[in-house]
Amino acid sequence: MSTERPSNIVKHPGQTSIPSLENISDFSLNITDCTQVVVPEEVFFTVAAVGILENLLVLVAVIRNKNLHLPMYFFICSLAISDMLGSLYKTLENIFIILCKMGYLTRRGDFEKKLDDAMDSLFILSLLGSIFSLLAIAADRYITIFYALRYHNIMTLRRALVILAIIWTFCAGSSIAIALFSYEVATVIPFTILFPLMMFFILCLYVHMFLLARSHAKKIAALPTSAVHQRTNMKGAITLTIFLGVFLCCWAPFVLHILLARFCPHNPYCACYMSIFHVNGTLIMCNAIIDPMIYAFRSPELRSTFKKMFCCTRSNWNW
Repeated sequence: MSTERPSNIVKHPGQTSIPSLENISDFSLNITDCTQVVVPEEVFFTVAAVGILENLLVLVAVIRNKNLHLPMYFFICSLAISDMLGSLYKTLENIFIILCKMGYLTRRGDFEKKLDDAMDSLFILSLLGSIFSLLAIAADRYITIFYALRYHNIMTLRRALVILAIIWTFCAGSSIAIALFSYEVATVIPFTILFPLMMFFILCLYVHMFLLARSHAKKIAALPTSAVHQRTNMKGAITLTIFLGVFLCCWAPFVLHILLARFCPHNPYCACYMSIFHVNGTLIMCNAIIDPMIYAFRSPELRSTFKKMFCCTRSNWNW
């Protein structure tokens, strides 16, 4: 998935191989006047480390505070794991590139190709994990808003764990299959359309959610504490909207890079866009930094947990 890594694609008889992104990058420098933008390695590794540490902090906070053992926070933990995998993927990829430049690894060895396959699987796993985690959070918010009185019967902790197990089993299997058979056009096309398709589905869910929110609020307005509960639910929907917006801004440029590399690698305009590959990769890691900040800003309970962790106090903790 990198413009500077060795291609993991081996062309077999009778198969259509995907052009090497490394060759595309080299070729793009010859067909466009756009200068390739390179992110300094110090900045790159700093952003990656901060993103991994922040999401680890979220996981530890949810695990330690039993008040956060709720389906919503478990889905947030799933998104945090996806963010960590994205930062880890870009970190390992950059280390691989550095080792190749230093001569410790060859660009065409069998071990390097297997390592390349593993990193591609990690990238796909992170992307699919983020998409389906956002979808799970959206479904959870939908149930919270429109089935508020039955929420705890519908979305139990056990069902949430089953949903997450299914999501990650599917994502792991899909990431391995796509990485191993990425030379097949039948494999590439579904992957390339999955991102916009899932985003469109979540967007439709949002539109439906907000269109019905007002009418639903009027129906439960007469119930005790309903106003406060409704405001809390809508706050969760707004938080999810922020998650989706940040995800699109950080991941869409990199996914677009992959699509352009696959379908128009020799076009000068496409090549010019691909010259900012390093910036697009850094945006993925910025997503891992921004998401935990959103958790802390939008969730008072999680924010309080962070404060207690930083202050090293255990008062009022529910162990």
